[in-house]
Amino acid sequence: MPERYRTREDMVHHVGMSTSRLVSLFGRAVRRQRELSKLSQRQLAELAGVSQASVARIERGDRTPSVLVLERLLAAMDVQLTVAVEPLDAHLDAQIAELAAQPLADRVDALGLDRFLDKLGDLPYVLTGGTAALLQGAPLPVDALEIAVRWRDSTRFTAWLDAAYGQRWNERWGEFGGLRLEPEEPGEHRWQTRYGELRATMCDELPEAVEVRHGGRGYPVVPLVELELADPGAAELLRRYRDGGGEHPPGGQHPPTEGGSRPGAGPSSAG
Repeated sequence: MPERYRTREDMVHHVGMSTSRLVSLFGRAVRRQRELSKLSQRQLAELAGVSQASVARIERGDRTPSVLVLERLLAAMDVQLTVAVEPLDAHLDAQIAELAAQPLADRVDALGLDRFLDKLGDLPYVLTGGTAALLQGAPLPVDALEIAVRWRDSTRFTAWLDAAYGQRWNERWGEFGGLRLEPEEPGEHRWQTRYGELRATMCDELPEAVEVRHGGRGYPVVPLVELELADPGAAELLRRYRDGGGEHPPGGQHPPTEGGSRPGAGPSSAG
């Protein structure tokens, strides 16, 4: 794997230390309880004394709520927050096992990739990270589209982010927003768009890709063997799976050691 593509390890969060999981859990808990209480976001906001926009952002996982705000939201629905602990990353083993029990076609369909990728238009890219691994049969949890983009396409990429109402992840605030969109500007290469979350690896040249096909469509992906060298996060998840974090998929399907049906980047990765 060329050094120019290799993910910088100092920019990668340990799988078990990511705050995004808790943010998502908070959001799902609030939304689920609100629906059980048959309240609209506006009604819940009025009862809790917060803005409707805050409720919407918390439920989407775009904002990390303070304990006080979370308690007010839950109290407005006559429930309260409880705390439990579990072994670090135990949730990942459960997710991997659940995904491994599903047919590969169902896992791919659940990603909703095609609509997102179609919106990228003619932007050259290669799928990487968990997205690439899952497309090659590895039952890894995927919560964002992950792509490699060339630095020389940064202006075009920024224009696309702007048109897609992109907001950049603000580590200091624990939510999306408040930072410039341009990849050259300081901050993680992680954006929330109208189509979902997008994470990018910026590189001088796109990594060599292979094409995998699902449902008659080809996807340019970084092969698993190269992905494990370049992406510590994906490599850790693959290790957990192979070490028994999840049961093997039905039908004897195992993550391939080489991705795709033929060498060469797909049409979307040429430029």
